Amino acid sequence: MSTKVDDPRVIEFDVRTDEMLINMGPQHPSTHGVLRLILRTDGEIVSEVEPHLGYLHRCAEKIGENLTPRQWVPYTDRMDYLAGMNMNLGWALVVEKLLEHDLPEKARHLRVIISEMGRIASHLVGMGAYGLDLGTFSPFLYAFREREKILDLFEKACGARLTYSYLTPGGATGDLPPGWVDECRDFLAQFKPCIPEFHELLTNNQIFIGRTAGIGVMSAATAINYGCTGPVLRGSGVPYDLRFNGEERYTEMYEGYQFDVIVQDPETGKYPDPHLEEFGDDLDYPEIPKEAILGDCWHRFYVRMLEVVQAIRLVEQALDKYESASGDWGQPIKLTQKLPKGEAYLETEAPRGQMGFYLVSTGDSIPWRVRARSSCFCNLSVTSELCRGTLLADVPAIVGSLDVVMGEIDR
Repeated sequence: MSTKVDDPRVIEFDVRTDEMLINMGPQHPSTHGVLRLILRTDGEIVSEVEPHLGYLHRCAEKIGENLTPRQWVPYTDRMDYLAGMNMNLGWALVVEKLLEHDLPEKARHLRVIISEMGRIASHLVGMGAYGLDLGTFSPFLYAFREREKILDLFEKACGARLTYSYLTPGGATGDLPPGWVDECRDFLAQFKPCIPEFHELLTNNQIFIGRTAGIGVMSAATAINYGCTGPVLRGSGVPYDLRFNGEERYTEMYEGYQFDVIVQDPETGKYPDPHLEEFGDDLDYPEIPKEAILGDCWHRFYVRMLEVVQAIRLVEQALDKYESASGDWGQPIKLTQKLPKGEAYLETEAPRGQMGFYLVSTGDSIPWRVRARSSCFCNLSVTSELCRGTLLADVPAIVGSLDVVMGEIDR
């Protein structure tokens, strides 16, 4: 429709747009796996996002009802395949809870070492892949350079680099090889100076701040209502970490360790001190940009970066405790060991949040029911809420800040 104005050569148009449904995925580079997002847009404005799941479903829980607990360990690796050690740990702990099995002291410290190294490796992928989502390639290379060194250590410990099956009910498949502890210390020593590089590449980068600060803001109430956990929840200012707030069988693994929950102090607006006396003067936290709002994409990314420092603290303490601990690394339970009648459920603080395993036994060696509670499933459920009213170009930034892994969601 057009209307003429005083000048007959000028025509004014009443421009209108229609709603469109756009598919992002299931093979889109910024969907972090085989995830399909249906976007309802009005021009460049997104009004609704509907995630479609199931493209990676492998019936893992039903398979767990046809295998013994030891045999099912490799299937946990393939849930969050970027943090396989942490998935192994969750399943091992729930089986040990049902069996009322206690670990030797040395095995407890070994698990802290391995699970926190897995957390570092996972957050490195989250950082590098997030840079790719927003159009920069260099952080990905820097992150994977350091991640490969962690995978080298994992390979020496268990022979695998991605799907490990190392932490198993009863302990681990073997002790750390000779010289491993010293190699791990060497890695941490050279890794600490790299952290300021990561902050220069992304955290302090003005383009990155422009793409993430003030985008996808999620209040603490919204995060709690949607069941968000992990860095997504703590990035909204909720001080909840299962290593402190979880079940005793899990929290006792960290008994005697010094570390902080990474969450912004509501009074000072600051995050916990990085303990410079332990890491050196060159490791300092960058200032929070004035554009950032608690609960936005920038804060969710920042929490993961600071959790890497806390993981380093934990690994360094665990290495010392491991060397002086008594007992062995924990002998795995028998392959066909019968389970007592009953049920058990336990949650651990995986890199992406609250990962739970549920086990029901009728007294046989094979469980009657096996279920998993995915942290990424709940974190992904808030996508539509965060994307409503944003620009189309902001969707990859929001989804990337949630750091989902589809193998954990599609079980």
